[in-house]
Amino acid sequence: MRIGILRQYKVSKINLKIDRGVYEVYSDTSNIVRLVEGDVIQLNYYNGRVQVLKDGVDLRLATKLKIIPNTQNSVIQYSSIQPSFKSRYYQDGLEVSANSNNLTLVNLVDMDNYLGGVIESEGGGGRHIEYYKVQALMSRTYALKNIKRHEKDGFQVCDGVHCQAYHNMLRHTPSINVAVKATTGMVMVDDRNNLITSYFSANCGGQTCDAAFVWNTSVPYLESFRDTFCIHTKQATWEKKVSKSQWDNYLNKEFGFDRLPIGTSDQRYSFIQDDRKAFYIHPSLGVPLRDLRQKFNLKSTFFSTSLVGDEVVIKGRGFGHGVGLCQEGAMNMAKSGFTYEQIALFYFSNVSIIDYYRGQFFNQQED
Repeated sequence: MRIGILRQYKVSKINLKIDRGVYEVYSDTSNIVRLVEGDVIQLNYYNGRVQVLKDGVDLRLATKLKIIPNTQNSVIQYSSIQPSFKSRYYQDGLEVSANSNNLTLVNLVDMDNYLGGVIESEGGGGRHIEYYKVQALMSRTYALKNIKRHEKDGFQVCDGVHCQAYHNMLRHTPSINVAVKATTGMVMVDDRNNLITSYFSANCGGQTCDAAFVWNTSVPYLESFRDTFCIHTKQATWEKKVSKSQWDNYLNKEFGFDRLPIGTSDQRYSFIQDDRKAFYIHPSLGVPLRDLRQKFNLKSTFFSTSLVGDEVVIKGRGFGHGVGLCQEGAMNMAKSGFTYEQIALFYFSNVSIIDYYRGQFFNQQED
């Protein structure tokens, strides 16, 4: 896999320390230096090229740099110089090029090593093994489905939530590696044998959200349904208060509520959502719940409102867009004895779990 890393920092200078293993550093096609455990090199953006320094000595100016391991389980520590960020550790190799006054860093990583880092970044530690298995299944499916997402940038997927969070190699949870190995090659496909879009969110609030409510596109395996496995978890409910004036100003300016007929306008504060909806109050008023969520930084679109004094009280359920798998629900299912296959098929209807690498009988859908 080719993973674009540290892109949000716009790195122009960075230190790389060999944490484990032996690496060869190549400039274009020639070998520059061998690095062993404890060695440090500095990479700088310099006039459209990559400058390589070791022990203060300028080794090379290169258009592209490759740092390739020649031992198993090799690890590099990435430490900031400019700008500042917390050190990260990534397995396997690295490709570096200069682009727009910054360095483009691409982790050249084995799929299983990548998935271990993703699952620990997304799901944390201390979870049941069956939960980690279903997360591995979904993350592998997502990566392969979106493998060309950043093709124009010179890599396949990035390390942010735009793709999948990948903030470090797997470091603290060995059972994640067990789960990844146990599900090697397994992916989810729809009834036409195309890889599915395996969305997930932290908590659906007791009812998953239809994909059409979020992205205006209906997907057969991403329809709304009741989920009782997450309703007593820590992110199942929330509350927020917004001043009446802020609420009025937004609805008036963006949706013309001050021009609505008398009576209709007065309903702007009263909204009950027992079942998930796409629009606030009524579709004819044209206020997507996703817009309200974004404007007022709400945890989800699954909420009801009421006016109390000079404040609009927003009582909500869930955390995230609510489409696809509910992480806290899946965690509870795993603890209750469900297998990863049962969990996956509960949240994604009319799909199959197959071995991707043996799946020559299906055609991968192009994005």
